[in-house]
Amino acid sequence: MLTKVYFTLPAVYVSGATEGYLLGEFNAWNPQDAVVLQKIEDGSMKAELKLEAGKSYQYRYLLNDGRWVNDGNTTILSDVHGNTIENCIVHVPAEEIKTVSPKKSAKGTVSKSRKEKPQSDDLTKIEGVGKKIAKLLNEAGIFTYKDLSKSTIKNLKTLLNNAGKTYAVHEPKSWPKQAKLAAENKWVELGALQQTLKGGKE
Repeated sequence: MLTKVYFTLPAVYVSGATEGYLLGEFNAWNPQDAVVLQKIEDGSMKAELKLEAGKSYQYRYLLNDGRWVNDGNTTILSDVHGNTIENCIVHVPAEEIKTVSPKKSAKGTVSKSRKEKPQSDDLTKIEGVGKKIAKLLNEAGIFTYKDLSKSTIKNLKTLLNNAGKTYAVHEPKSWPKQAKLAAENKWVELGALQQTLKGGKE
């Protein structure tokens, strides 16, 4: 059974690129079969594919400025011709995800539902993360301490570098470690760790 899967590359990773392509195990990493990404007004890029349910697929994005980038989601290390590459990975659920349609009111008109905001934590409690960086993390799909704790240092550094020189000077090495303590409500341990940090640096 095929299931619709939606891919989104946040604007912070797109940076100055004007075109993007989606490649992965689903098209044998063949550039000739690459999926052309749709450019969205907010600067992000998106694509929609039908993939076999119950399987996992590795993938990455190729931009027309020559960069290979990830989208900030779960990654996996793969060996390619003797080189270790960090690919994104998507797990397609065994059952198709159904889209819930808006409910109709008694008069037969479609009722407007409030747009649900994703669950979020105060990321500025992480040493080295200010309001602007927290906003940058949110734009990359990182809203909670758990999200940040699962982010790789490499992806965080790429995110900062792509955002410009003002952000690139920050060091995210301790952020996942801090976020893990915050997610587990270990505030005493977090406070002790932060005493040894300066701007997020150990």
